[in-house]
Amino acid sequence: MSLPHALLTSLVERPASGLDLARRFDSSIGFFWAASHQQIYRELARMEAAGWIRSEEGEGRGGRKVHHVLPDGVVELRRWVALGGEVPPARDALLVRLRADAALGPLALADQLHQRRALHEARLAAYEVIAERDFGGEPDRQARIQRVILEAGIITERAWAQWCQDAIEALADADPTPERPGTSSP
Repeated sequence: MSLPHALLTSLVERPASGLDLARRFDSSIGFFWAASHQQIYRELARMEAAGWIRSEEGEGRGGRKVHHVLPDGVVELRRWVALGGEVPPARDALLVRLRADAALGPLALADQLHQRRALHEARLAAYEVIAERDFGGEPDRQARIQRVILEAGIITERAWAQWCQDAIEALADADPTPERPGTSSP
């Protein structure tokens, strides 16, 4: 994934200030592509230098710059979309820890799995709130596509939460004294 292309997409949807873009990343795009505020501002400067966007002083208090996509930015976004991409390999330290547990014997990973399951369940709940709040009625094409993106998040979080539960159960089967949150082994 490319941060400039995520920013171009967001700006094609609606011109915005750097702060507005950062808020969008915090509340929606950030669910599948994270970026710090510093990264966003740095990339906006590069994109402007490349001729993909232009910035103009905004109205109102603070006079924040509002960024707009230029024709070269649209061309770049279309070029990038046409490239397609590979499915990135999973890079998850917890999977390596489980592999180590299988090789070495019980390593008391149940607490980590319970924490991970809780995180996925919390994200799932957040996505379900968004689905309920934002996708009622007859959606247009844009809303249907956004709903499909949200569904990817819902499916992913539901699957990871279930996987965590399955891993917890597998560890319990392998360890006659599995750890549970709030307890410690002798």
